[in-house]
Amino acid sequence: MSKAILSLIKPLHHPQPKAKTPTNFVITPRIKRLADEVCEILRTQEKKWEQTLQNRFFEEEIAPSEVAHLVFDKIRDCELGLRFFGFLSESSSSLDGFAYSSFLKLLARSKVFAEVENVLTECLQCEEKLPTREALDVVIHKYAESGLVLKALELFSFVLKNYNALPRLTACNSLLNGLVMDGNMEAAWRLYDEMAKRDGGSEGMCLDNYSVCIMVKGLCKEGNVEKGRRLIEKRWGRNCIPNIVFYNTLIDGYCKKGEVERAYGLLEELKAKGFLPTQETYGAVINGFCKRGDFEKVDRVLKEMESGGMEVNIRVYNNVLDAKYKRGFVGEALETTRKMIEVGCKLDIVTYNTLISNACRDGNVQEAEKILKKVTNCGLVPNKLTFTPLIHAYCKKGDFDKASTLLVYMTECGQKPDLKTYGGLVHGFVVAGEVDAALTIRNKMVERGISPDACIYNVLMNGLCKKDRFDEAKNLLLEMLDHNVSPNNYVYATLVDGYIRSGDFDDAKKLFDDIVKRGVDPGLVGYNAMIKGYCRFGSMKDAIFCLKRMAGRNISPDQFTYSTIIDGYIKQNDLRGALSVFCRLIKRSYAPNVVTYTSLVSGFCRCGNIARAEIFLKGMQLNGVRPNVVTYTVLIGSSCKEGKLVKASSFFEEMLMSKCNPNDVTFHYLVNGLSNNSACPISSTQSESDREIPMLLDIFGKMVTDGSNPVSSAYNSIVACLCLNGMLETALLLTDKMSKKGFPPDSVTLAALLHGVCSVGKFKEWRNIIITPKLIEPKADVALKYLSIFGQYSTHQASSEASLILHTLLKERKSDE
Repeated sequence: MSKAILSLIKPLHHPQPKAKTPTNFVITPRIKRLADEVCEILRTQEKKWEQTLQNRFFEEEIAPSEVAHLVFDKIRDCELGLRFFGFLSESSSSLDGFAYSSFLKLLARSKVFAEVENVLTECLQCEEKLPTREALDVVIHKYAESGLVLKALELFSFVLKNYNALPRLTACNSLLNGLVMDGNMEAAWRLYDEMAKRDGGSEGMCLDNYSVCIMVKGLCKEGNVEKGRRLIEKRWGRNCIPNIVFYNTLIDGYCKKGEVERAYGLLEELKAKGFLPTQETYGAVINGFCKRGDFEKVDRVLKEMESGGMEVNIRVYNNVLDAKYKRGFVGEALETTRKMIEVGCKLDIVTYNTLISNACRDGNVQEAEKILKKVTNCGLVPNKLTFTPLIHAYCKKGDFDKASTLLVYMTECGQKPDLKTYGGLVHGFVVAGEVDAALTIRNKMVERGISPDACIYNVLMNGLCKKDRFDEAKNLLLEMLDHNVSPNNYVYATLVDGYIRSGDFDDAKKLFDDIVKRGVDPGLVGYNAMIKGYCRFGSMKDAIFCLKRMAGRNISPDQFTYSTIIDGYIKQNDLRGALSVFCRLIKRSYAPNVVTYTSLVSGFCRCGNIARAEIFLKGMQLNGVRPNVVTYTVLIGSSCKEGKLVKASSFFEEMLMSKCNPNDVTFHYLVNGLSNNSACPISSTQSESDREIPMLLDIFGKMVTDGSNPVSSAYNSIVACLCLNGMLETALLLTDKMSKKGFPPDSVTLAALLHGVCSVGKFKEWRNIIITPKLIEPKADVALKYLSIFGQYSTHQASSEASLILHTLLKERKSDE
């Protein structure tokens, strides 16, 4: 019952008996009986109970205040206590400190803290109403226990000042524990020192084992395990740890600090002293070894537990399982799961959540779905951590229907999607280019009372900027501010980038300068956005000045910073400037990434220095950086433009062998390069290299010599190379594109695709994969000839299977005739 409800109780107009003062009042059997009767009336009468009470007090000629403290002591239902307190207030009864004390204890034990505050405000101001220390002890204890630590500390200070005594030990320990849990070690030390100072004096025992253990836990939490150990020894003597609880606290502290060997040493010490390790002891040590990835020692400790007859609980197994997955030991993690089942350890929702999360992380969504079914089949209730990884995994795959279905199922299971769940959906839609769908998710979040955070707003704004919807992105910033969501440096960086993308670089600079003036640190991401803008608009001096500003703010540039500046110099045809920045990057011990190397490769190619570009290509490979499609395409394009077909073909062959998928730009350079140099493709390039002719050029030369159209020959040569390198899907896509451009598949295309099907082990499925045979009238001699040519670059098995398919197809065509 709240204060508002108390105010609705109507006053009664019966004459009041004269109240007796508490000091003169004696608790007689008659008073006790009346108190019992009042409690019974409050418990049993729903209507007119006020009238009944008033009549009884009048009949007995006893003031309600005289039995108030007895009634409050007997009542266990807080609602009844509030009802009686309301009755006393309306009947103008003057309560003494004993009554307030009993009422406070009732309210505090029921954790009705709003009413506790009201009563404290009323009674602490008047000496006659001042509660007993015992009552305030209860309030302090319950405050601290419920997380209201500052209120408990404030009341503790009041007791210390006004009663010159500590609250009871249970209250002090509860407050001490609350302060430690909140990380307020300074206040905890003040309290502990006061308890230690008064311990053993006139107030009796003011400090016990639990008090010391609380402080040791706090010190261990801060990483001061040695200080915690000294505190123990200060109380019990050097090298004396009195019980297993203290050992467990220190062992856990050492493990969390990463000093697992010291923790293990304590485990050996406690066993030598005759203490028996508990589940907590072994669990802490195992966690320590798990965090370090030392699973041999984990297994050793587990065997020790088993040999000692101690059952390994589900919590320990879950920690081991999670650690093995995080370290990439998937096989070992699955073995742990099998062992759990073998020993009869029932898997709980935490176990299943770990399995689902890791299946999703590995991209095995079907397996994760199977595990989800097991969860429901065994009677467990899925929670947010069950659904969220699956929803995120389907978003990454672009299967938003399935993700949405899971979201609905999640709510049906009584689990409300949280910020992380919605964040995954929003991010997935934005990555897939479905910004409007992402905005719809944002609206649903708000409808359900979940406010988007700065990260979600940033993802949405980023998606809108990439869709050239910059005005909507700016509106989202206004919405953020309206909802008191402070933009972080990522949000500002997105806006700066949005201005740059829309070509409004002046506004980008104004926004950036305004951010800095207002004392907001743009951070690395903000400076990178500005540097990207300067480089895009050719202001390389400003980009370098921005780099110096970063240094002045102690913000270290990263790979992206240097890569952006190097690329900016290359686009300004300033290779010397790019190399200067590259040298600075190396001196700072940064490892250049693929973008950095590709920019420099492009720079040398622009200067016509393909040989130097190739040196950088080899350098990046030696440093463990794999060239990407852009790297190879730049080299292929430059070689083709200069008529160096052997080089271009070699780069293409290397590209395919490294399983780097070409794109349309790659194909465009190759088709143009080959078809424009088709007059004598082999002889015209022999002067370039005495090495063996690359596969692409060999096949193209043979086709041109046979009189095939140069463009069609170029396409077929590329398709053949793709098929012979196991890139069947890319080859099929290119076949469709060449057909749309007026170069339909022919017998050579068919021979190439048959090799492709057999190279990837899909010999039996060829009819479902290659649709083109129905559209091709294969010329037996041409198809067989090129099947044989392609066989020189293929395995014996693939060549045999391709030949079998082709002969089958030729027979079918012959029989149809």
